[in-house]
Amino acid sequence: MRELITSKNGPQPRFMYTPCVKNGPLGVVSGMVALDPETGKLIDGDVAAQTQRIFDNLYLALPDYGFAMQDLMLARIYTTCMEQFPRINEAWEKQFTPITQVAPPARTSVGVSALPLGALVEIEFMFHRN
Repeated sequence: MRELITSKNGPQPRFMYTPCVKNGPLGVVSGMVALDPETGKLIDGDVAAQTQRIFDNLYLALPDYGFAMQDLMLARIYTTCMEQFPRINEAWEKQFTPITQVAPPARTSVGVSALPLGALVEIEFMFHRN
């Protein structure tokens, strides 16, 4: 059965969509941009700062979604700054270190001309929990 999940711990949606849709062991988290959880506004900062804020927001919401980072199967990264992708990758790699004990998921990275709210990075996630 399909379950629509929101979290009060992270930024609230700015538009009409469901932040997480779960069906059995599978969960899809809608594309996230770097919103400040307190103000709901896009943070100032470069692509690395925005990427880190996206992960910080994901960590806030995961308990409500019923998943852990070890359940992460796929991430899709969209950026308007493909030339700065190494900076995105630096923030990405911090999430998947021997200390975190989380293996990196499959990943797709796409350069785009624009993102919601003028964001530089947007990431969507897919989880599977046994």
